[in-house]
Amino acid sequence: MKLELRNSLSRKLLRAVLLSAVAVGLVLSCAQIVYDAFKTKQLISSDAQRILRMARDPSTQAIYSLDREMGAQVMEGLFQHESISRASIGHPDDGMLASKNRPKIALPTRWITDPILGAEQTFSVPLIGREPYSEYYGDLSITLDTGQYGQEFVVDSIIIFVVGILRALAMGFVLFALYQWLLTRPLMNLVQHLVRINPDRPGEHKLPMPDGHEKNELGLWVETANGLLASIERNMHLRHEAENSLQRMTQYDFLTGLPNRQQLQLQLGQILEDAERQQRRVAVLCLGLDDFKSVNEQFSYQTGDRLLIALAERLRGLPGVRARLGGDQFAIIQPDIDEPYEAAELAQHVLDALEAPILLDEQPVRLKATIGITLFPEDGDSTEKLLQKAEQTMTLAKSRSRSRYQFYVASIDSEMRQRRELEKDLAQALEMEQFHLVYQPQFDYHQRRVTGVEALIRWHHPVRGIVPPDRFIPLAEQNGSIIGIGDWVLQRACQQLREWHDQGLTDLRMAVNLSTVQLHHNELPRVISNLIQIYRLPPESLEVEVTETGLMEDIAKATQNLHSIRRSGALIAIDDFGTGYSSLSYLKSLPLDKIKIDKSFVQDVRQDDGDATIVRAIIQMGKSLGMQVIAEGVETAEQESYLIAQGCHEGQGYYYSRPLPARELIALLRRDGLLETTRSMVL
Repeated sequence: MKLELRNSLSRKLLRAVLLSAVAVGLVLSCAQIVYDAFKTKQLISSDAQRILRMARDPSTQAIYSLDREMGAQVMEGLFQHESISRASIGHPDDGMLASKNRPKIALPTRWITDPILGAEQTFSVPLIGREPYSEYYGDLSITLDTGQYGQEFVVDSIIIFVVGILRALAMGFVLFALYQWLLTRPLMNLVQHLVRINPDRPGEHKLPMPDGHEKNELGLWVETANGLLASIERNMHLRHEAENSLQRMTQYDFLTGLPNRQQLQLQLGQILEDAERQQRRVAVLCLGLDDFKSVNEQFSYQTGDRLLIALAERLRGLPGVRARLGGDQFAIIQPDIDEPYEAAELAQHVLDALEAPILLDEQPVRLKATIGITLFPEDGDSTEKLLQKAEQTMTLAKSRSRSRYQFYVASIDSEMRQRRELEKDLAQALEMEQFHLVYQPQFDYHQRRVTGVEALIRWHHPVRGIVPPDRFIPLAEQNGSIIGIGDWVLQRACQQLREWHDQGLTDLRMAVNLSTVQLHHNELPRVISNLIQIYRLPPESLEVEVTETGLMEDIAKATQNLHSIRRSGALIAIDDFGTGYSSLSYLKSLPLDKIKIDKSFVQDVRQDDGDATIVRAIIQMGKSLGMQVIAEGVETAEQESYLIAQGCHEGQGYYYSRPLPARELIALLRRDGLLETTRSMVL
């Protein structure tokens, strides 16, 4: 808030004080000048009487003796006073014994002083003889020119006027300074504090009490203002509480405090608009308690209410929007999901959370619930449709089998149920020894022999058979079991490599894939270093492969772990290169030894000029960075010849061999002696 200068109280006060002081100075100066005029008139009369007294005796003697010469001498003496313009000695009946005159003095101030003092003033004294005769001889008369007296009067008046005005102005400025110090500055300080007051919280910032004003009017004003601000805030708080209470009554469930159906529809409508704009899925879960009626009958309705309150508290700990639809039915909205399994995981998490008993009257009560799930946009594009279908799905699921979740679309429900079962089986697969490794050779184009193998994990499910890695690896990464599985793969691969080295295949190198979760795990460098020491593996005989996209998720953490792994003696390769978004600046900062060209580029290298250009660019880039380049997915002689022509170092694919168990692979390598070409090794 900026105060304009023309509206400043200090400026208005200064103008008023100065005008008042000047007016008072003018009045006092004028009074002083009038008084000086009166004093000047008295001075003229006093000087005239003094001159007459001095000349009376010689004038009396001159007129008594009729001595004209003596009278002339008296005249000369009188005219020594420069203000006398005319003088005479004589009797009114006999004429003048002696007289003299001179013109008036020309002064620039006469136009002012003549009207005030008069141009001339005449004074006379009778000439009387000495006692005892006391005879009257005549009169001595003098006329004084007031010009000199008037000039001094004007000078004195100017000084009085100027000094009076300056004195008044000085007093005005002193009064202004005092007012500024005692009132204006404290007021401006209070205004600055008033500007900082939050209108929504007026009582939070109190006005400071100005020093020295605790007991005067300003201090009383500050106390009153602070009290008023505090009162306003109290009233605002009470009003907000009333508004919030009214809002909660209309938009929230009175018992649980969760949003009611009306409020849920408003929130869900906004969520659907955002999801449509971002092209994301939204899951709507409708939860209904199983046999809630029996709880009310067994205990009481008050106990049932307490049970609903406890359930609402558990739902508050879950992500998304929660609401009570009515009775024993609740809704959970999960926005921004990518795949339906995320909704299934949330539903299962809710069911698991209800497993913990709730104490009612010191008796444990276990809740069971059934959940219906609908997805946006697959199952509907409006709040009414999604909620209605979710409730219908929940009711239908209860009629079939309780304590479960059910998707509105049967195919998705079946897929989610299989995924859930697969996730449960995955948690036991490692313990049940259902995993095994297969190995695929890597062919060196310069040495024309197999110099390494890549270890690949396989899961042999007792019922489902072989489960592809691209199906169970994402599940393992999501539930965290990939760390244990990855450690097992590293340990088994190192153990197998040690066995092969002991059998004489000392030049063989082992490549092991690392998942994104493994790559960013703090213990990964220590695990690899320990395995290299335990199995006495030569330097650079173990090679770990990381994906380009996995690196980019947390480049700082990945770089730290990769440097630690490289120091332990393992080689590092970047897998599926060309499918991610890494930059050359990151590649230069990473301790990479090998680039692996993704098979999607190798597949059509002879038919697609674009793929051929990419492959050629990757090979040249790898060479410029001092890295080995290996192509995966090599399946034909034409592909191999193109890669060799472009300077690729190694190849891997079905053209050389499928992934094989260790026993079959060692038989294959021994059969070809590791030194001969393996073009005929395709099985």
